[in-house]
Amino acid sequence: MAEAAQPEIGPDPSLLLVDDDEPFLRRLAKAMEKRGFAVETAGSVAEGRAIATARPPAFAVVDLRLEDGNGLDVVEVLRETRPDSRVVVLTGYGAIATAVAAVKIGATDYLSKPADATDITNALLSNGEALPPPPENPMSADRVRWEHIQRVYELCDRNVSETARRLNMHRRTLQRILAKRSPK
Repeated sequence: MAEAAQPEIGPDPSLLLVDDDEPFLRRLAKAMEKRGFAVETAGSVAEGRAIATARPPAFAVVDLRLEDGNGLDVVEVLRETRPDSRVVVLTGYGAIATAVAAVKIGATDYLSKPADATDITNALLSNGEALPPPPENPMSADRVRWEHIQRVYELCDRNVSETARRLNMHRRTLQRILAKRSPK
C-alpha cells in the first residue's frame, strides 16, 4: 500500500548499512533487500570507511554512535568519494545539535531509533520537496528527556556532579533519575 507510492530506487540500488548492533543490522539488511536494494553491511567506522572508499554506494544508512568512533566519519568519506550519495544518519540519542551536525556534513536525513525499514526507505528515497509523514510511534516526552540525560551523562564521563551542573538540576535528583529504568 504505502510502498507502491514510493519513488523508484534508480539505476544504482547499492546501499551501505553501518551499525554496531548486529541483530538490528541483519534485520535491516534483510528488509532493505526485500525493498530492492543491493545491501552491503559494516559493523564499525573502519569497515564503513573502507567500503565507502572502495565501492561508494548510491545510498547509505549510518549509525551515529559506533564502538570505534563517530558515524559522521563514514558520512565524510562518502561525501568525498560519491557526492550524490543519499545518506541517512540513525541514532538512539536524538538531539538537535547532532542532527544539525549530520546535515551540515552531508547527510540527507536524520532519524532517531527506533526507526523501521519503511521510515528509512522513505527518508532515502524522498525528493526533499515534501515533509515526510510523522512517525507512527514517536518516542514519549519522558523517553526523550531520559535519552538526553543519558547522553549528557555519557559525555561527562559518567560524572554525576558534572552532569547535574550542566543540566542545571540537583545532583540527588539526577541520581534518582539515573537509578530508574528507561521509560517506554
